[in-house]
Amino acid sequence: MPERPTNRLRAELLSVGTELLLGEIVDTNAAYLAGRLALLGIDCLHMQTVGDNLGRAKEAFERALARSELVVVTGGLGPTEDDLTREAIAAALGETPAVDPELEKELRSWFAGRGLPMPERNRKQAWLIPSARALRNPNGTAPGWDVRKDGRRIVAMPGVPREMTPMWEDQVEPTLAQGSALRRRTLKLLGVGESAVEEKLDELVRSTSPTVATYAKNDGVHVRIADKAPSAQEADARIAGVEAEIRARLGEYVWGVDSDTLGVVVGRALLARGWRLAVAESLSMGDIARSLADTPDARRWFAGGVVRLGAVAEALEREARGLGGNVFLITPEGNDESELRAITPERTRRLTVKFRSPPDGRRRALLGGLDLLRRALAD
Repeated sequence: MPERPTNRLRAELLSVGTELLLGEIVDTNAAYLAGRLALLGIDCLHMQTVGDNLGRAKEAFERALARSELVVVTGGLGPTEDDLTREAIAAALGETPAVDPELEKELRSWFAGRGLPMPERNRKQAWLIPSARALRNPNGTAPGWDVRKDGRRIVAMPGVPREMTPMWEDQVEPTLAQGSALRRRTLKLLGVGESAVEEKLDELVRSTSPTVATYAKNDGVHVRIADKAPSAQEADARIAGVEAEIRARLGEYVWGVDSDTLGVVVGRALLARGWRLAVAESLSMGDIARSLADTPDARRWFAGGVVRLGAVAEALEREARGLGGNVFLITPEGNDESELRAITPERTRRLTVKFRSPPDGRRRALLGGLDLLRRALAD
């Protein structure tokens, strides 16, 4: 195997499953894992997708091991004949799998706890090879494999995201960040595009410690700041410095951080002032009310909403005031543009949104309306 050219760990992602090649499902696992590796400062240089074929899967592992120190594979750990990841790893390493008694006992206990007999075909999920240790799976029947041999490491996990994600975060990721603390902060922006954000950030997006990356999301543009340091305090301090600089350049667009949602931010501001909100919608067709109603504690500050298709601003404002409350958000109808209004006891803010189609209008009215309301409450 070739020697490493640098001291940075090279990683490769391998997704197993014919359904991926047929386009029947989207490979969200690869996107998630690539992002997690980037946060750890690990170079993900290759991605492969291979179907449920032993020969081709074995070749994929051999290719990956020849150029990467870490191979992370998802899928193919089920109990059926076409689940061949274990067999492919064993063949690529020249090892023979065998049933591990302790794993078999845990599997049988898992089925017994649900009042079910364990099918004999599930015994293959208790296989291990000499170079592998098991990764526990409290959310399913397929344990993962953590294989280490000749300076290479293979991490094999189930393809089901709700099983793979906790296995990665709880059992694998901590072993990749040993001796250091990984910290991150995400700023959420609205009212500015991703390219404009990157232009404003300029040299910050080329920083390697901390790293700064921009992403276009459904709720605007996200700016993720991440750093790895010997201690959490050191990483947090560096991230705080970069965050302060980003806010100095783009603070007017920042509406939240990390797990914040627009509904949470709006609700927090309403509760702080003791105000209640009513919404009357035409262009957004109820999307704003649905978004706000899903927010925790919404009953404390949300007076309600009404939808009237084809309604103008004045009619919608009357409808909103009839719902009670003292803060109002309205989204009038329009052909290719609409003037949204956020009305508080102190002032009225307006925002004109332009759109190309009804679905585009709904999306722009939802995000633009909530951001307009956020800004009005912050005045």
